Amino acid sequence: MTIHDDHPRRESLLSRQKIVDAQNMGLLADSALIAHGRGEAFDYLLGERTTPSARRAAEESVNRLAAAHHPVISLNGNSTVLAGRDAVKLAALVGCNIEINIFYRTELRISLLSQTLNQIKNEVARENPSKEITSELWSQMVAMVNILGEKPDAQIPGLDGPRANCCSHGIHTADTVLVPLEDGDRCEALIQMGKQVLVVDLNPLSRTSRTATVTIVDNASRAFNEMVKIALGTKAPPDITWNNRTNLIDAIETMGKAAERAFGLDD
Repeated sequence: MTIHDDHPRRESLLSRQKIVDAQNMGLLADSALIAHGRGEAFDYLLGERTTPSARRAAEESVNRLAAAHHPVISLNGNSTVLAGRDAVKLAALVGCNIEINIFYRTELRISLLSQTLNQIKNEVARENPSKEITSELWSQMVAMVNILGEKPDAQIPGLDGPRANCCSHGIHTADTVLVPLEDGDRCEALIQMGKQVLVVDLNPLSRTSRTATVTIVDNASRAFNEMVKIALGTKAPPDITWNNRTNLIDAIETMGKAAERAFGLDD
């Protein structure tokens, strides 16, 4: 599909096509298209941009990942397809592993996603993102990112089905988990385990957003890209005064103002 450079929604259409192509290749379940479309509706209200509050949440998330003793990035199919490259970069920069966890789990789909992420790893290792890091060191940092999920050996208490399966040296023992998807049950279960849960969710009203420690109300592509930029800079200690409720209210107000502008009610 040809999408012209001057199309006003070019990035959105490119992301949509990535999901379609990945689904046709067997990486994603049919429902992936529905989940992506639901997120796009909220993104439209955000103006398809990273808002100041989302940027602050991204910064707080990076700071918490960097300060954690055992952080893990959890990816599903959609986030792998849309943000896998930046997820690998972020994992290398904060020193953590990536674990695949999907709702509609099949061994074939897990295997394909794992192969995809390992291929991305090989490519990213040759893409040094900073002049402050030598190519040799960057390659070593990327090599230390393990792709987990193919052979789960533990379970998340309180969850049923395939989502409960996890790796003992990954999500199960992590103190901080970055989860770029909407999954209220899993978010609640991880919080119950005493973990910090950092989420990327375009719906500020979802159970995931309201339960999480930090919520980045943004799409996965922009959020991970922003977190990589932040991680390349000077990181700060986590903000002990962080108020996620205030953060979500700000996102809701941003969407409300967008609706008012659309109908000329902002005068």
